Amino acid sequence: MLKRISLGVMALFYTAAGINHFVNPQFYLKIMPPYLPWHAELVFLSGVAEVVLGLALLIPSLRRWAAWGVIALLIAIYPANIYHLTSGGAGTNVPMWGLWLRLPFQFVFIWWAYWHTKEDKVTG
Repeated sequence: MLKRISLGVMALFYTAAGINHFVNPQFYLKIMPPYLPWHAELVFLSGVAEVVLGLALLIPSLRRWAAWGVIALLIAIYPANIYHLTSGGAGTNVPMWGLWLRLPFQFVFIWWAYWHTKEDKVTG
């Protein structure tokens, strides 16, 4: 039961976060490291990836691949989280303590997704 609830929360979290890339793209554009090209395109692609992966988590035949995709995405966006911190918030209203806290929590999110790469009788 816990794993089923966890899966639903994770799917909702990534789907909502992905949609937010389209609702509030300026936030994500601000935290893009300057050394990366094509900021708008990367914000768009990461938003699409989050929505697709979030929804795919709900489809039993795609769940394991979606969880691995979430892990890859979390690793790919880690430089933006580091830049967000080291730039002093990159012009956003996120408090510094939140930026510091997000860095280790990224590994918790990776573990959470990894947990869902394992098939079991409850979630398929």
